[in-house]
Formats: sequence, C-alpha cells, structure tokens
Amino acid sequence: MLTTGKGSISLYMQIKDLLTARVGKGEWLPGSIIPSEINLAQELGVSQGTVRKAITELVENNVLTRRQGRGTFVSNHDTHRALFHFFHITDNKGLRVLPDSSVLHCRRKPASRMEASKLQLAVGTNIIRIERVRNFSAKPTMVETITLPARPFGNLGRVGNYDLPNTLYELYEKQYGITIHSADEQLRAVAASRHDAKILKLEVGTPLLEIERVALTLDKTPVELRISRCSTRNHHYQNTIF
Repeated sequence: MLTTGKGSISLYMQIKDLLTARVGKGEWLPGSIIPSEINLAQELGVSQGTVRKAITELVENNVLTRRQGRGTFVSNHDTHRALFHFFHITDNKGLRVLPDSSVLHCRRKPASRMEASKLQLAVGTNIIRIERVRNFSAKPTMVETITLPARPFGNLGRVGNYDLPNTLYELYEKQYGITIHSADEQLRAVAASRHDAKILKLEVGTPLLEIERVALTLDKTPVELRISRCSTRNHHYQNTIF
C-alpha cells in the first residue's frame, strides 16, 4: 500500500521499491519486458512522471534497461554487462577486454571460517570452490578462487563438472535463476605465493593486485565470494566514478 503525508517515504521511492520487489520475487524475469509507464501508473494510481522517476533510478542501478523504441526490460547478464559493469581490469593502453578462462578445479567442500563469514553461512556448510586461471592475449594473468554456497547451484561442482563458461554470472542467471545485481570489492597488494607464481609464470613474491569481491542478489544476499590475484606487469585496475 502506498502512503503519503509528512514523514512518509516519497511516492516515487515507494514505486521503486515495489518494482524492485517484483524483479526480486521473479514476477518479471531477466530479459523480460515490463509494463509501460502508462499502464504501471494506472495500476498503481500515481502519475506517469512518478513511475518514470522510479524506473529511471532502476535503470541507473542496472536493475532495468531501456531499449529505444522497444520498451523497458529487466536487466540480464551478457558479455557486455559482464565487461562494463563488473570487470575493471584494463591493459596499460586502457583497453578493457574479457580474458579467456581455464578451470583448474571445481569441487564441493565444507566452507572455511572465512568463506562462511563472507557468504553468511554456518562454518562447515557445503560450498563449491572453483579455481581458474584467466588469460589475456594467451598469457596467464590472473588466478581466481570462486566460492559459492552449494545448495542453490544444483549439480555444479560434482566430480568431472569442469565445463564452465567464461562469464559465470550469465550461467548463474540462466541455469540457476540467480541474478547478480551488485558487488562489494576490496583491493589490496599481496605477494605471489608459490602456487600463484607457478600458474602465472612469475617469481615467488612478485607483487600482485588482489581483488576480493562479494557478489549480491537484488535483496543483498551474498551468493559468490571471488578472490582474484592479478599480475600488474601489463594490466591495472580502472574504475570510473561519476
């Protein structure tokens, strides 16, 4: 129910929350078109301008996508979104290209204390741990360890299941109905371990950039912990702030 009056949340924010809830509950699936602004305004008993303001913010937050002449759609994951919304590594010329990936391991294990804390799980809960190397121009540049809670991801991580796509967020969405909408990242400098050095063909102790990312669903549930260790000989982290 929409509320008005002193102290109440602004009307367009209430509309925004209602639309967000529809996406979060799966009433509108990724890639599907939502009703027009006129129809939503009539349904909710508000002005078209109020609906437009709410939708504009959801577009800015990458929950919805406007397509000229076609309407407004629920955002879904594709290579373009993976590259420009979630990937911030560029080469030293400023070129941003998604690297190729090779899976080294994909296994189910009990969560460590750190993994459980980051994913808000009980210690020992089954998780899926994926380790892969990412190659830029055929050169190993990044080692990634990806941790997922086991329950939502079906048979992922069963013995021999290494056939994983390069863009995992697209897999989560299309195969398991889990859409990543935001992420929290922490960056730090680390020294290459013996394991890192072997994979990346570096000397042990070489400085690496470590990116720790916790990916969140629309309702802020953490569903992926990703730790990426990147050689910065030819690449760097770049993020534009508006």
